[in-house]
Amino acid sequence: MLGDTVAVITGAGSGMGRATARLFAERGADVVVVDLDDDAASETVSSIERAEGDSSAVAVTADVSDADDVAGFVERTVEEFGRIDVLHNNAGIPQESTPVEDVTEETWDRIQDVNLKSAFLGAKYAVPHMREQGGGVVLNTASTAGIRPRTGLSAYAASKGGMITLTKQLAYELADDGIRVNAICPVATDTDMLPEFAGDDLSVAGMADTIPLGRLAEPEDIAHAAAFLASDEAAMVTGTALEVDGGRDL
Repeated sequence: MLGDTVAVITGAGSGMGRATARLFAERGADVVVVDLDDDAASETVSSIERAEGDSSAVAVTADVSDADDVAGFVERTVEEFGRIDVLHNNAGIPQESTPVEDVTEETWDRIQDVNLKSAFLGAKYAVPHMREQGGGVVLNTASTAGIRPRTGLSAYAASKGGMITLTKQLAYELADDGIRVNAICPVATDTDMLPEFAGDDLSVAGMADTIPLGRLAEPEDIAHAAAFLASDEAAMVTGTALEVDGGRDL
């Protein structure tokens, strides 16, 4: 259970982020729903409110690659709830399967900014509050692409590999402060973003065919992993990159 927990989840307007926000609220957490799309964030909050639980949820519009926006949603969380127990750096963008020589610098930079720099910024601004309150949890959404790359995903795989390494570095660096840091590595997940990874040599059906358990992941699969890592049940787990992959990385 996550009662008396205040969780910030980025990219929570849809997909894995929305499923995680709803599950955290169902398990008793107060949730700050961060998304670049204001309407999407508000719909996630509305879905939590319709569940009629005891949790509170607020929507915040922010660009996770912008330092001022990240500092702003961290401060908003502390002002609203008095603390920040879980920061889930979940927001990310895909890369269409593209040969490396055809990847533009603009595409490369934007993917690194949203998928990796965002987690650095989140930690930079949330960790001081966690340290002052005596601990906390940072969760980073990485990917199986950071472990077992596929053709045509150079920028995306680099960003997710960096996320895994950043997770391990922060876990080591922050252990003395009682702050646990873990990554989640989803396999191809059935969200609206998934088709954006497709290209001439990569289809959604082809992605499913590479998974030994025989199906794509569902957003709820990722949400349950996040809920475990955020809970006291994972009190001895830090620095791990948890593969939620149906055996894809075997």
